[in-house]
Amino acid sequence: MSDNASTPASTATDYRSTLNLPDTPFPMRGDLPKREPGWVKDWEDQGIYKRLRDARRGAPKFILHDGPPYANGQIHMGHAVNKILKDMITKARQLEGFDALYVPGWDCHGLPIENAIEKKHGRNLSRDDMQAKSRAFATEQIAQQMVDFKRLGVLGEWDNPYKTMNPANEAGEIRAFKRVMERGFVYRGLKPVYWCFDCGSSLAEFEIEYQDKKSTTLDVAFKSHDPAKLAAAFGLPALAKDAFVVIWTTTAWTIPANQALNLNPEITYALVDAGERILLVAEPLVASCLERYGLTGSVLATTLGKNLGGLEFEHPLYDVANEDGSFGYRRLSPVYLADYATADDGTGIVHSSPAYGLEDFNSCRAHGMALDDILNPVQGNGTYAADFPLFGGQHIWKAVPVIIEALRNAGRLMTTKDITHSYPHCWRHKTPVIYRAAAQWFVRMDEGEGVFTQPGMKPAKTLRQIALDAIEHTSFYPENGKARLHDMIAGRPDWCISRQRSWGVPIPFFLHKDSGELHPRTMEIMDQAADIVEKGGIEAWSRVTTEEILGAEDAPHYTKSTDILEVWFDSGSTFSHVLRGTHPEVHHDTGPEADLYLEGHDQHRGWFHSSLLLASALEGRAPYRGLLTHGFTVDSQGRKMSKSLGNGIDPQEINKKLGAEIIRLWVAASDYSGDIAGDEKILARVVDAYRRIRNTLRFLLANVSDFDPAKDAVPFDQMLEIDHYALTRASEFQAEVLAHYKVYEFHPVVAKLQLYCSEDLGGFYLDVLKDRLYTTAPKSLARRSAQTALYNITHAMLRWMAPFLSFTAEEAWKVFGSSDSIFLETYGNVAGVGAGADEGLLAKWARIREIRDAVNKEIEALRAAGQVGSSLQATVTLTAAPEDHALLASLGDDLKFVFITSAIDLVAGSALQISVKPSSDAKCERCWHYRSDVGSDAAHPTICGRCTSNLHGDGESRAHA
Repeated sequence: MSDNASTPASTATDYRSTLNLPDTPFPMRGDLPKREPGWVKDWEDQGIYKRLRDARRGAPKFILHDGPPYANGQIHMGHAVNKILKDMITKARQLEGFDALYVPGWDCHGLPIENAIEKKHGRNLSRDDMQAKSRAFATEQIAQQMVDFKRLGVLGEWDNPYKTMNPANEAGEIRAFKRVMERGFVYRGLKPVYWCFDCGSSLAEFEIEYQDKKSTTLDVAFKSHDPAKLAAAFGLPALAKDAFVVIWTTTAWTIPANQALNLNPEITYALVDAGERILLVAEPLVASCLERYGLTGSVLATTLGKNLGGLEFEHPLYDVANEDGSFGYRRLSPVYLADYATADDGTGIVHSSPAYGLEDFNSCRAHGMALDDILNPVQGNGTYAADFPLFGGQHIWKAVPVIIEALRNAGRLMTTKDITHSYPHCWRHKTPVIYRAAAQWFVRMDEGEGVFTQPGMKPAKTLRQIALDAIEHTSFYPENGKARLHDMIAGRPDWCISRQRSWGVPIPFFLHKDSGELHPRTMEIMDQAADIVEKGGIEAWSRVTTEEILGAEDAPHYTKSTDILEVWFDSGSTFSHVLRGTHPEVHHDTGPEADLYLEGHDQHRGWFHSSLLLASALEGRAPYRGLLTHGFTVDSQGRKMSKSLGNGIDPQEINKKLGAEIIRLWVAASDYSGDIAGDEKILARVVDAYRRIRNTLRFLLANVSDFDPAKDAVPFDQMLEIDHYALTRASEFQAEVLAHYKVYEFHPVVAKLQLYCSEDLGGFYLDVLKDRLYTTAPKSLARRSAQTALYNITHAMLRWMAPFLSFTAEEAWKVFGSSDSIFLETYGNVAGVGAGADEGLLAKWARIREIRDAVNKEIEALRAAGQVGSSLQATVTLTAAPEDHALLASLGDDLKFVFITSAIDLVAGSALQISVKPSSDAKCERCWHYRSDVGSDAAHPTICGRCTSNLHGDGESRAHA
């Protein structure tokens, strides 16, 4: 029967009741928002995740280690994308036969939670109170997020997730920290680190994002302290007027802390007579500088920067003569030679405030400046120290115009200009940060000694070398992630791991009050601290006194550190205690590495990065075999979804309106290697795609509702040829699906599955099959052959779609399957089809389908002209070249069923020719074919001979279709 025919009205006999019409309890409408919560509950009640583990016990493991989301706030669509991708991958591996484990986790410590507590309770909480409230808050947030993740259909060990705030994990982190120390990677140093005034703490590279910032540029003149030496450096006998070196900067607030000037040894510098004074700038920039200052001048002499090292210049603010001829705050700025000074812009001279720039710091230290001599007047809250001359007590951002005015009054300001430029910001507060020198604990990237390095434990390679080597042994999806991570590791500075906060894993150190040295028993104390934390959490360590740990004799001489490890150390070290400690069931058979880490591409500088550094420090290798990254969620215009723009799609609302299955299909259908676009219109298209897949599935289920594979299945060698082809094509398709799943690709599977449903099944095989399914005898070989094929195709299709359409596949499995869950199944081979596809059979039927399409085009033209109603009313004369004629003739009388026409006259010729005309025969009331034998049996005057045989005789013989 054809799709485009209408059901005829019955005459004397109700022939419709004699048809094998499809029937299934699987509804056409998914009604997903109402029904999905019930399936979530069923999975929980049945303990389905544990049953999956039991079903795969002893099988090879596949471990996707969860990058923990932060336990703060309701999940957004980015969370949904991330968790659904992880779920699809683990389910695909489960169906492949692996013991695919997924232990969800949460990142629980750190500043965002402290900020939330401070907003609610104020900033003056004690450490104990902050920790108690933070733990309670994180617990509430996890419970809320867990409900939402489950609602998305994500299967995992929800009864026992890992949390970085679990005491066992907190203790494991301290033990991991101790091992990093033993291997020589930890040291204490004073150096500039990113500092956020809102956080009141240092930040890691991972916690920085770049945004535009408006700044005022300054060209500032530093007067030569010894003009004779300056003249000699340029080969001049003397200077006729005062000379000034000019610097250019965008950070006016650093000028008060200037302690040196940097010139490039290989750049040529010029002395320029500019009227009232002589200026020193890079020769390539003379013209642009004079133009910027509104001056004219001429070059007096030039020399390479290397000849100017050691010259001294007077600070423009702190070396001003008093009225009595004495100097105020005398400070000299020596010239240090440094490669990072360039002639690309500015003046070619960099002013150096070593407390507020890493290159400045390294240059000053390399030229012999002692740590105690480094000026560091900016406090943690962003104000200059109260006793700092001229600007004490002022916030640095508010002090900028004051500093500019002071420079102008001193006659040292050449020019200013406002610019907008990319500037580092805190990714939590979205506020500008600065580099600020602070005594911190660092993980060393390159050569150097650490504190308490244990004999024989220091690796032969540096941490940077180990990490770069580990990248070479890691698979990346997509591949361009490799270069990105490599470049970040290759260029990153030492890792500052200490923070000045309350809610986090403690750095359990005791520092001597005079020398600042660690207590001699530090390594033993770290073990003791880990044991205390394991029993009572970090709160227990906070309550421990110095005397309780060091004893009455040592306690008065030591201070207990209140620093904590930064949160990237928390999440980055989870592989060491989650994969091998608190969750021993996910211990990998072949090592501590996870098979896969999967996060957004921003985690190249975040979790991927910190995990790699810690695993390299602890194990000498990466903690993962593969890294997969996905893009951000964006709207249809490519803008990142955000609350401020109001362009986000909320997963909770989509669940209520369309169902989580639509979110899952959207994620699966998107190329996650780039940004993932979504809005209501895009989701509406996803709904249409879902309906097409569901309707195909419903047809399959309905036509095998009376089929028992144990009793009714037809052996493969006895099945009709088109059924052989359908199964062979399904096997070929499954190979394509599994190849995509192997490399974590889903959007090609979704696209191909839609095409398979619409063209291979709906547009061809199922269309051809309807006549045989509906009109032949219920238990005939012809019908059972078709049902055998449909059963196996349904079985395979449910497994193909289960990773992403999990709810629908499980719903269908309850109707169709024999086990308790589709996820207990494995892909296996499509029944009856060997390991390799029958290429000859596939090629033959591919050509038949091409010819069929050509015939249908001609029939459609006749239909458009009103000459036929359906394809069954057409009679076709088909002239074919020898090769085509042979393969068409091989189908015998079944050829008309393949083309869904009542008659085909096949003629040998030299080329394909198609002639179509309306049938002159009567229409069978039961099968709707136009046949000359309609009414040949007087007892059944309105039906054809084959229907009479199928109902009352031996049944028609079908060999091919």
